[in-house]
This record gives sequence, C-alpha cells and structure tokens, in this order.
Amino acid sequence: MPLQYKLSLYLIALIGLPLGAQSAKPETVGLSGERLSRIHDAMQLHIDAHDVLGAVTLVARNGQVVWFEAQGLTDIEAKKPMQKNATFRVFSMSKPICGVAILMLLEEGKVRLNDPVSKFIPEFRGSKVAVAQDRPANAPVSDPPKYYTIPATREITIQDLLTHVSGLASGGPASAYELRGLMDVLGRGTLADMMPKFAASPLDFQPGSRWTYSPLAGFDTLGRVVEVASGMSFDQFLKQRIFTPLGMKTTAFHPGDDGWSSVVTAYHRAEGTLRKAENPNRLQSKTYFSGAGGLVSTAEEYAQFALMLSAGGQLNGKRLLSPKTVELMSSVFVPDTLPGRAPGRGYGLSVEVVNDPVAAGRRVSKGSFGWDGAYGTHFWVDQKEKLIGVMMIQTDNPDRQMDRDVENAVMQAIVE
Repeated sequence: MPLQYKLSLYLIALIGLPLGAQSAKPETVGLSGERLSRIHDAMQLHIDAHDVLGAVTLVARNGQVVWFEAQGLTDIEAKKPMQKNATFRVFSMSKPICGVAILMLLEEGKVRLNDPVSKFIPEFRGSKVAVAQDRPANAPVSDPPKYYTIPATREITIQDLLTHVSGLASGGPASAYELRGLMDVLGRGTLADMMPKFAASPLDFQPGSRWTYSPLAGFDTLGRVVEVASGMSFDQFLKQRIFTPLGMKTTAFHPGDDGWSSVVTAYHRAEGTLRKAENPNRLQSKTYFSGAGGLVSTAEEYAQFALMLSAGGQLNGKRLLSPKTVELMSSVFVPDTLPGRAPGRGYGLSVEVVNDPVAAGRRVSKGSFGWDGAYGTHFWVDQKEKLIGVMMIQTDNPDRQMDRDVENAVMQAIVE
C-alpha cells in the first residue's frame, strides 16, 4: 500500500470521519473552530444534568463536514463510550424520508398532492369525522370517550397527510379510543394489514381545518401509498431509491439480528436520573415498515440525507429530487396562523419550516426546515447559510431545549 494512502487512512481515523465524507477545517467555510467547540460544552451540560447519557453531533457547511463528535456513554451499565457510528432510533425523523419518497413519485407523475388517498387505498373513501360528546363529570377515567360521526366535507389527500391536516389518528376522541394499543401489534403485521383499521377510524377533525400531529397513521398510510404507486415494498423503495444512492448502508427499519449491539440504549429521565426506557424497539420490524417512525440510522448517514436536501436534491453526483421539488418541500403549506401551529413555525411537506425566527424563538435563518424524533433526535437544513446540523440522543422524554442550545452553538460559530 503506498505511503501516501496509508497516511490518508491514518488522518481519516484520527478525525473519525468515514471514507466517503468530505471534511474541512471550520475556518475554510466561514466558521470559527473555537466557537464551534461550544457544541461540546452545550451537550456536556445536559449530560452532566442527566438529561441524556450521551450524544453524537454533526455539522456541515458548503457540503463539508466541520464538526463530528461523540460524547458521553451509550449504556450506563456497560459504561460504553458513545461511538460516532452508533445507531439510533430516529422515530419521527423517518417522516421526512417518507416525504422524499412521495415527492420522488410526484416527480414521476405517479402521485399528485391533491390525489385523494382513496385513489391508492380504497378503504379511505367516505371517511367520517368524530364529534366529541360532553363527558359526564362523574364518568370513570377508564370509560371510552363518547362521540358521534358526521360525513367529512371532502376526502383526505396526499397533501393533507404530508402536512398533518388530515385529522387521521391525531389524538382526538375517535383515534384515542379506536386505535389505542396500536403500537403493541404493529410489528406483527404489514402496512397493507393496517390500512383497513386506519381507514375505519373516524377523523379527529374536518380535513384542512387545523394542524394536529398524526404521530403514526398519517405517514404509515403514505408508506402504503408508496408501495401501491411504485409496485415495490416500502423498505425496498427506500433502500434502492434513497439509502443506496446516498450511501446510507445501515439505515433501515430493523438493525438486523446482529445489529442490535450498535443500537444505543434508550433511557427515560425522571427526578435527575436516567433509567432504561420501556419497549423502545416497538417500531423496529422486519414486516411493518413505519414511515412515521420505524427507521434506525446513524448521525453520519442521516447527515447524508440532510446534505442532499441542502444541495437541492442531489449528493455526490446522485440526484434524488430537483431543486424546485426541494423548494416545494420546504415551502409553508400550513401557516402559523392555522389552529395548532406555533408562532413562527409553519409546516411544509413532511418538515417544519421556520418562517419567522424571531416569533419562533429559533436561532436559525428564515426558511430553515427539519424535524425531530420522539427519543430526542433532531436535524435542520439552513439553505441560506448552506448548513445542516444533526443531533442524535436517545431519551424518550427529551428536553427540547437541547435542540435550541445546539442550534445556538452552531449559528454563533458563523463568522463569514
């Protein structure tokens, strides 16, 4: 092996970056390396406070990785140091990946945003909307909620599902009762198996009338739409059309029987301590491919996905989307004036969009977009600054101030 190549491998090992990653000193892309180290300080404060056990953080600008660090532990009992290639349950950060799959089919003319979901899944035709009835003051807590149904004013569409305005399993009186216990049975079925049950549950509100998060059913339904429209299973579509082109080799709905040792132990924080979370693997399945929350990934691999979006839909010569489609994805489809949205935070096609950083209390540029996961993972794309950030932690009741602290540490490091 030539000496020059040996030295290259040695330098890569030192900085901890995979062979395929492009790296640079922060100063070459307008960042202060000294200031960027405040990411470590911000995360260490939360580790010392027992908010989390460990973290992996990654920042890139102009397509160059300028920060990539693991700190803390992956497991309390084993006292195993956090690794940069550690695997995390990304939960709802699966949704933007599902969203990109839909947008790829949109570009191919196989799906339209205004298509009714029933075009692909007939059971959704003729949906009903639940209307809550007053609950007696002396009713036992265990009593199911009372409601009656009325016809939906229109069918729910692909766009409704992508933007969380469908009312499908959004935590209202119908879905809270009709779909309770759902998480415990998903892993034993398939997306096709669950569609009749999702479709039979009345909507929680009239489509388009408000924004209320659909944690599971909305994007799992979109995963089934991908299967019907593409003729491929959802996991194979993602692998062939997104993961393989982006070099996301370990990102999947199941880490594999031999892959669990790389998955970070999940924790729950309470009263200043951390204890193992209950049933954290409930969405990892070899048969049920949850576009809402089933994926596992690493910080570096998810960064490849974020870099693709930041670069207008392509990475390393592989184009997944056109720049205009990424622009569409990150446009404000749901303004912060619609009931359910927070000030300054609109919603696009599978991503939150910061349309007013001041009102949102966010230290990012206007138009930045991204999303979070239930166990604390977070990413954002700031196209104005040509920057992406990824934070991977694994706590099922995360302190979301960590997201803001990391964003602040990154943005204050921009000096050019």
